[in-house]
Amino acid sequence: MRKIIIGVMGPGEKATLIDIENAYQLGKRIAEQGWVLLTGGRNVGVMEAAVQGAKQNNGLTIGILPGKNSQGVSEALDIVIFTDMNNARNNINVLSSDVVVACGMGLGTASEVALALKSQKPVILLTDSQSQAFFQKMAPEVCLADDVEITLTMIKNILENSV
Repeated sequence: MRKIIIGVMGPGEKATLIDIENAYQLGKRIAEQGWVLLTGGRNVGVMEAAVQGAKQNNGLTIGILPGKNSQGVSEALDIVIFTDMNNARNNINVLSSDVVVACGMGLGTASEVALALKSQKPVILLTDSQSQAFFQKMAPEVCLADDVEITLTMIKNILENSV
């Protein structure tokens, strides 16, 4: 049986402390559920925090990297996929995920959210209210979360309803 892959997308260098803490806790909870964590694979911000959280609970982690070598790659990844596609790899991130969670917001994350919504992938925004309002205006089906526990409940509901 295919494993469930949860994509956690978010800013790298510009991640806030709240984004990093949410990503870490989310990574832990994803691993607890036995789901696979997918990120952009870099060793900064939301990507690194989510992977570290998942690894604390022995979770399986995948990183879809923008480059073609291991420079800037998280050491906590189990599976590293080099794309040499720069930002075009964002489409691989979202298409490979069963559910996409935006943990924080930046330009790359916004592109991932938009690509996911265009591909009719379920999206949960664990972000600031301004980002939530922006995306909900364009895509009312987007899910809005205030914390990790609500996010986890939403993921479970999405997965149960997609079977």
